[in-house]
Amino acid sequence: MQVSEMQAVIEQGAPFVTKQSNSFQERLIRFPRWTKSSLLISNDFALLSFALWAAYSLRLNILYVPPDRTTLLLFILAPAIGVTTFYVRGLYRLVTRYFHNEAAGRLYITIVLAVLIWVLSLYLIGLPGVPRSVVIIYGFFAAALIRISRQLAGGLLKSIPNVTMARLDPRQRVLIYGAGTAGLELLRALADSREYKPIGFVDDNPSLWGQRIHKLNIHQPEKLAKLIQHDGVSEIFLAIGSASRHHRRTVIRSLEGYPVTVKILPAIEDIASGRVEVTDLRPIDVEDLLGRDPVPPDTRLLGKYIRRKNVMITGAGGSIGSELARQIVKLLPKRLILFDMSEAALYEIEQDVGNLLDSLKSEAKAAGKSAPRVEISVVLGSVLDGDLLKHTLPNLAVETIFHAAAYKHVPIVEQNPIEGLRNNIFGTQVLARAALDARVERMVLISTDKAVRPTSIMGASKRLAEMILQGIAGENRPDTVFTMVRFGNVLDSSGSVVRKFRKQIRDGGPVTVTHPDIIRYFMSIREAAELVLQAGAMAAGGEVFVLDMGSPVKIDDLARTMITLSGLEVRDENHPEGDIEIEYVGLRRGEKLYEELLIGENTTGTEHPRIMKNSEPCLTMSELDEELRTLEQALRDHDGAGIEAILKRTVEGYGAGRSAPDLEATDAGEWSQTSRLIH
Repeated sequence: MQVSEMQAVIEQGAPFVTKQSNSFQERLIRFPRWTKSSLLISNDFALLSFALWAAYSLRLNILYVPPDRTTLLLFILAPAIGVTTFYVRGLYRLVTRYFHNEAAGRLYITIVLAVLIWVLSLYLIGLPGVPRSVVIIYGFFAAALIRISRQLAGGLLKSIPNVTMARLDPRQRVLIYGAGTAGLELLRALADSREYKPIGFVDDNPSLWGQRIHKLNIHQPEKLAKLIQHDGVSEIFLAIGSASRHHRRTVIRSLEGYPVTVKILPAIEDIASGRVEVTDLRPIDVEDLLGRDPVPPDTRLLGKYIRRKNVMITGAGGSIGSELARQIVKLLPKRLILFDMSEAALYEIEQDVGNLLDSLKSEAKAAGKSAPRVEISVVLGSVLDGDLLKHTLPNLAVETIFHAAAYKHVPIVEQNPIEGLRNNIFGTQVLARAALDARVERMVLISTDKAVRPTSIMGASKRLAEMILQGIAGENRPDTVFTMVRFGNVLDSSGSVVRKFRKQIRDGGPVTVTHPDIIRYFMSIREAAELVLQAGAMAAGGEVFVLDMGSPVKIDDLARTMITLSGLEVRDENHPEGDIEIEYVGLRRGEKLYEELLIGENTTGTEHPRIMKNSEPCLTMSELDEELRTLEQALRDHDGAGIEAILKRTVEGYGAGRSAPDLEATDAGEWSQTSRLIH
């Protein structure tokens, strides 16, 4: 029976007590283990003695009294052998509260063994024989009395209110959702836990309802509310193995209304050790709620312009750049160049990639294969540094570039427009020209849905970056393929709303939402990077690839879900006693209620079901060069009005959603003041 010693200490009670007050029951449960064991041994000794006396009395049809000391020895020897056999067979380690049919079978076998040892002992020491009918009757009486006493004790202890039991047992009472392999592994991991006490399983498979796993019942999900209230459940552990993301989301959503904390166990195949540990449990993450069932990547596309190539990632220390680096190193390029202006970020990603490469080498060695050889280079600098790029690209023989270096935080770029425009627009232009000069085979720009009819400086800067690549690609230069991949918000990236919500919940709130109706598209970092690699391989030049972001998510719903799945309650008019309040702070400058992914309607599918291709209108390169020269001069002069005019003239839809205060905030004075602050 898989229960911890703590369970036995708490729940093993004296079987001869049938009805007492709850206060006495609590005192009984608090007895030390040796006291409870002594009570059980004394009880069993008395019941076995009575069973033997009753057997003699029934056999002789009298109220039997031992006639001499020798016969009295029989009455001492029989129960003494009985309790000794019980002890050796481990009956006193069983938890009386959970005495069931399985334990009864073990009890019967032990009593038969005790009776046989007693008879054999009488024969060996030469005591007068005992009638065979007495031996049989004694065995039946002993079995019946001991079992009845255990059942009475179990009933007595089960009658103790769950609130009392929870107070006496400091461990958190938990339910395991999922009675499959993962659930069983989790139960084994919890067997010796001093923090958690599993009290049952829940599963949505009707064929399992009513069955038992190691004395724990399997319940149907409809009984969750009753179980939580009746048994004082504080947490639910999801152990649904390799179930699809859709199934996981459905289960998680069904648990939102319950006052419990929900934690999830990754699929067993995702756990490196191969077996479940309590430490593998983690809180529900937004990816569990928003992530989609993955589409297997096309390995041909993934490695087409990466395997045995010299690949450079700009912005390699950022959220997308670092994930691209981790995925690219697995595809075994010849050289991976990590380019970033942050020394700390470069150090971190270099360490991550190095450790990952060491793991790949170890796996190859274990499989008897040759170790992969990937050269890792780091370059500290800015994409605005043309001289550095003109030196780096040819010297490292760069063949493929993934351009992820950009300022992306909308409110920060709104407050620092000059630096945001300079980095995002002219950094892309400098890199693209250097790529042409070095005859780089392919350059892929990481873009954003905020570039579509933008209301923000950041969105406008990314659209102009796209237009630069489109313009260069339109010049019919065959040496370099320029393309761009556009997608929405990345789950849990730096500066994301998810990280902000998580911290606010951890700090006790309030959780700040800009607007109750604001919606956003989300995608996991891993899926985004994987799709970027495949889209880049399909490019012929000048296309805008758009990733299928799935259904949009209402940010207010996301905040409420994250609160409830943390075991807390939203505080509002209907629930004034709730834990976390949601505060609506209004749209920030440059933000809009919803995002788009396409400008035009010339959208076609590709060979990948989640990647679309779009041909969007843009200026010719000569027209764009003229506008960029004018913009560059306006940035040097801190001419806010001039910059606004250029952006409205060149970027389709720019400013359409900006309010009057937004436009007024971009006058020359504020632009100048902001620029002085950052320079």
